[in-house]
Amino acid sequence: MADRELISGIRGALAAAGDPSVAAQQQAYMKSAMPYFGLPAPRLRAELRPLLGEWRPASREVWESTVRVLWDEAGHREEWYAAISVARHRRARSWLDVDSLRVWRHLVVTGAWWDVVDEVASHLVGGVLAGHRAEATPTIRAWSTDPDLWLRRTAVICQLNHKDRTDLDLLRHAIEANVDDSSFWLRKAIGWALRQHARTDPDWVSAEVARLGHRLSGLSRREALKHLPIR
Repeated sequence: MADRELISGIRGALAAAGDPSVAAQQQAYMKSAMPYFGLPAPRLRAELRPLLGEWRPASREVWESTVRVLWDEAGHREEWYAAISVARHRRARSWLDVDSLRVWRHLVVTGAWWDVVDEVASHLVGGVLAGHRAEATPTIRAWSTDPDLWLRRTAVICQLNHKDRTDLDLLRHAIEANVDDSSFWLRKAIGWALRQHARTDPDWVSAEVARLGHRLSGLSRREALKHLPIR
C-alpha cells in the first residue's frame, strides 16, 4: 500500500547527499543511537522538495502507509524527518483528523526524543486539534496523564501555534497534570507553552504563574516569564 517508489527515491537522495563528517557531529549532538546521513536541515529540505513537490498520494491509505513504512523502516534519522514531511504534505491536510492521532501517537512513542516529538506535537497533533477540537480534546487530555513522558510533553505543547484559538482549559489541564513532575522535558515544555501563549495573552500567563506558585519549577517559571515585564 505504501508508495515504495517515493520511499526509495527519498532514501537514495538522502544517502547520496549525505556528508559523513556532518553525520558524526549530528549524531553526537542529538545523542542518537540511530545514525545520520549528514544533511543539515536546509539541505534536507532541498533534497525533499522535488520529490514531494509533485507527489500525489493515491489515497489516505497510501499516504498513511508511506509515513509508517518510511518511519518504521528508517535506518537513518533523516528518514524520520522525511516521514514527518510526508505526513505534513499539503495534499494530505484534509486527512489530519481524529483518526490520524493513532499514527501521530505511534511516532511520538517510538521517536521518544525532542527533535521528532516537537515537530509531530506542534504541527500534526496541533493541526488535528485545531481542526477537530471537540473530537480531539478527550484524546489530548488522556495523553496529558499517560505513563509515556513524550505523550505528556505532546499534550503540553500541541497548542504552540494556536494563539488566540488556544483552549485554555486544555492547556491548564495539561500543565496541572505535569507541573509536579521533575523531568526536564516536561518542565521545559510547560515553560515553553506558557511563554508562547504569553505572546497572545500575557495577563493569563502571569496569572497562571502566580496561581501555580511554588509548584512551578524554576525552569518553567523562567521560560514562562521570559518576555513578560517584571511586575
